[in-house]
Amino acid sequence: MRVAAIAVTIPKLTHYTIPSSTIINPLKLNENSEFSWTPLKHDSVLTHSNSGKLAKHWMEYQGINNWEGLLDPLDDILRSEILKYGRFVEAAYQSFDFDPSSPTYATSKFHKNSILTRSCIGETGYKPTKHLRATCGIQLPGWVDRGPSWVSTRSSWIGYVAVCQDKEEIARLGRRDVVIAFRGTATCLEWLENLRATLTCLPDDVVNVVGPENGGAMVESGFLSLYTSGSDTCPSLQHMVREEIGRVLQTYGDEPLSFTITGHSLGAALATLAAYDINSTFSDAPMVTVISFGGPRVGNQNFRCQLEKSGTKILRIVNSDDLITKVPGFVIDNDDTEMTNNQVLNVVGLPRWVRKRVEDAPLVYADVGQELRLSSKECPYLCKEGVVSCHELSTYLHLVNGFVSSNCPFRATAMRVLYKHHRKKLGSY
Repeated sequence: MRVAAIAVTIPKLTHYTIPSSTIINPLKLNENSEFSWTPLKHDSVLTHSNSGKLAKHWMEYQGINNWEGLLDPLDDILRSEILKYGRFVEAAYQSFDFDPSSPTYATSKFHKNSILTRSCIGETGYKPTKHLRATCGIQLPGWVDRGPSWVSTRSSWIGYVAVCQDKEEIARLGRRDVVIAFRGTATCLEWLENLRATLTCLPDDVVNVVGPENGGAMVESGFLSLYTSGSDTCPSLQHMVREEIGRVLQTYGDEPLSFTITGHSLGAALATLAAYDINSTFSDAPMVTVISFGGPRVGNQNFRCQLEKSGTKILRIVNSDDLITKVPGFVIDNDDTEMTNNQVLNVVGLPRWVRKRVEDAPLVYADVGQELRLSSKECPYLCKEGVVSCHELSTYLHLVNGFVSSNCPFRATAMRVLYKHHRKKLGSY
């Protein structure tokens, strides 16, 4: 099910600067301060009674009912939580060293304990507990390893795990929340992995845990490579995630607990894989929710079915003008029927003979989870911006921050729209 929505605009917000880099930084804010974004504080959105509502109904806000009735219009509590998780992704970008000339290139600029404080995202009540790294699995010529760091770096810092430790925040949330946050593509080899668009089967260890019915589940080759590849000096991202989740469950397993995995761009794809892996590996895993921003497609129809069977809840924030959300491959019709091996895939917009070629490639993907669709073209502050800006994390947070509903999209003009509707209604009497 998709939720159609229109992007919004908000009054001029406070601007702050992101460190520049020779590598494209998807978080880079527009020089015009009107496009910049300031996170909403809890008390700017939530009343005291609403705060209690979150604690009482936290599973609904984590997607237990697929966010039914919360997306259009966008519930203010949910908006605040989406922006909060966006701030965690923002911290991942802020912490990453984008400078290829730096001796710490592709690592975290900050110590684990100071990621959130030094990223200037404000008080969160969470404590980072583990750094996470991703490793490129592409086999390249030996001379590449002798090249400059921006070409040869195989393992790079990709994000972190943070556990809610503040008693007041735990009370507000109604449980202890564990966040896994991933940044988007930053290094040369990560870009190469992104281009490996053909689908590949999930590893045997995941298939064996989920069961034999998983047989047809496939995911994008490059994303899976970044998640499962390791080296002699750096374990795989999959190993690090499993190790830390196991430790968290052992420490806090007796408490009300949730895992929220969030990411932007490549990080959104890795968040989906990590969520699937956690639910597949840990039989005692609590509720696992993905909040993703500007994510590409990840897997096929069978992968989507396995995600749904595992109970993984995914909320994809999508800018309809963002090209990254439309790749890789082709998408099948978004229905709820499960395919069999004898069924012919209904690939959207393609003649039958082309479908067969696409199926054999394989390049047929399926969108996953619940979607909140926005559009920067409908936002006066963003409509004239280019393709790259449509994908920036700051754009996504800006759109979420101002969205009201598909019928009344602009928070700043909501009262005017309602007034006009009221006058029209009076005139009909």
